[in-house]
Amino acid sequence: MATSTAQGWAQLRQQARTLETQTETLFHTYSQLSTQSNIPAKPTEEEKNTEARLQELLDRRESVIAQLGRLLDTEATLTSSALKQNNLALLRDKLADHRRDLARLRTALHEARNRANLLGSVRDDISAYRAANPEAAEADYMLDERGRLDRSHDVADSVLSQAYAVQDSFAVQRETLASINRRITHAATQVPGINALIGRISAKKRRDGVIMGSFIAFCFLMVWFFM
Repeated sequence: MATSTAQGWAQLRQQARTLETQTETLFHTYSQLSTQSNIPAKPTEEEKNTEARLQELLDRRESVIAQLGRLLDTEATLTSSALKQNNLALLRDKLADHRRDLARLRTALHEARNRANLLGSVRDDISAYRAANPEAAEADYMLDERGRLDRSHDVADSVLSQAYAVQDSFAVQRETLASINRRITHAATQVPGINALIGRISAKKRRDGVIMGSFIAFCFLMVWFFM
């Protein structure tokens, strides 16, 4: 009798675990239905069948768990097993969690459908209003165009501001270089003999320039003469 009871417990527990796995698989499908972007205005056949199947699995699990509970209550050998008591408690807790999940997903799906229907109704009302009032539709179009022009002007102003900032930066750099040049020139005048050295360098450059110019002119005259 004890062996038969143990086998009955193992079979019922395995059945409860199998139903639990099937429930979790269906929950995955049902949760995807509640999070889709374009939710239908009315429940689809897939949604109805999935929800009905989930409810059926939960009821079957509750029946199996009740049988396990009665088996523990009537058999002294099983009642004394703390492990089996713990397994039964886990099955009950998981069933309660899944019932709460089903209620939560059902509510989320209902709210998502209401939002979608509300947005669709608002869009339909706007379209109907514009169809019945062409002047209002034209005014909305002009407002949209004005908004786009304002955004274009903002972009142009931003580009001009950046260009002015770059120009100011160049002016500051030019003034800095001019200041450095003045300081170098002033420092050079303070060193004895530096002006004379600069003068000789300038004179040498002028002399070299005169010589080079004369040579080029001579070559040009010789070419012209022999041609």
